[in-house]
Amino acid sequence: MTVLAVSASPTHGFHKQAQAQIRLLAGLGVEGDAHCGATVKHRSRVAQNPDQPNLRQVHLMHSELFEELAAAGFTVAPGELGENITTRGIDLLSLPVGTRLHLGETAIVELTGLRNPCAQIENFQKGLLAAVLDRDESGNLVRKAGVMGIVLTGGTVRPGDAIHVVLPPEPHQPLERV
Repeated sequence: MTVLAVSASPTHGFHKQAQAQIRLLAGLGVEGDAHCGATVKHRSRVAQNPDQPNLRQVHLMHSELFEELAAAGFTVAPGELGENITTRGIDLLSLPVGTRLHLGETAIVELTGLRNPCAQIENFQKGLLAAVLDRDESGNLVRKAGVMGIVLTGGTVRPGDAIHVVLPPEPHQPLERV
């Protein structure tokens, strides 16, 4: 389980630019990223209540989704769906709330929930929004556009860094939209 790519953007936009490294700041997020802060930074959520805690400090996405999308005719590269950390070899969507991901030498991100894909994905590539949504065998909506987390312990994260997963105590709660 490794970090494939890291990305950040100082402005609110859909894509984030690939970086050689990012620095995670405890309780805030990715240094220099538009979504960094103790309170919510996503524009739609700021409009609702600017004082709510930022449970979306770091956006992580599994690179295996890019392969799935490529098989459906889409071309997506790391950072193009707005994620900060692109992973390889880890089923992020199956992890429970409270899972801690140890990244690189010192950084720890705690998962808070699923990313809710928005219409901007459709604006990027026609049909992509439907491709990152699915239904399970019971008909429940499955969001495949990554997971969100908060930074518990800061540190530098680079492509090639190992990811160590620490599950929370049972009973596990599945990730929900956050």
